[in-house]
Amino acid sequence: MTAADRLAMQRALELAAEAAAAAEIPVGAVVLDADGLVVAEGRNTREATHDPTGHAEIEAIRAAASVRGSWNLDGCTLVVTLEPCVMCAGAILQARIGRVVFGAWDDKAGAAGSMYDVLRDRRLPYRAEVIGGVDEHASIALLRAFFEDRR
Repeated sequence: MTAADRLAMQRALELAAEAAAAAEIPVGAVVLDADGLVVAEGRNTREATHDPTGHAEIEAIRAAASVRGSWNLDGCTLVVTLEPCVMCAGAILQARIGRVVFGAWDDKAGAAGSMYDVLRDRRLPYRAEVIGGVDEHASIALLRAFFEDRR
């Protein structure tokens, strides 16, 4: 865990709060390069775009690939407020992202160690280092507040 990871998580939490304010599930993501500099960021956009792939991770990965001019994000770190789902884990591996740092565990749909462990599956040709539970309480608080407001 680096200082850049912690700063990126703070930004991801800000993006998650922006998502909540826009009536999206509060998840934010930031892509860092090998030097810990922000390459791109994203937040959930499914409601606004009517796109089922509008997850924060996908938005950040697309933006990072565009900035770098390549689909290959080897050497990058994805920092996200919620454990990636299966779709996002697949995109992470396809983009060759080497590290994933996340906040809250997702015991209903997580694919980075809770429900599934796609990111570290030895049967796959590419794997990522996973660091979970970073600023977990802040991530959980945003999610709880969002869903409590809708009940």
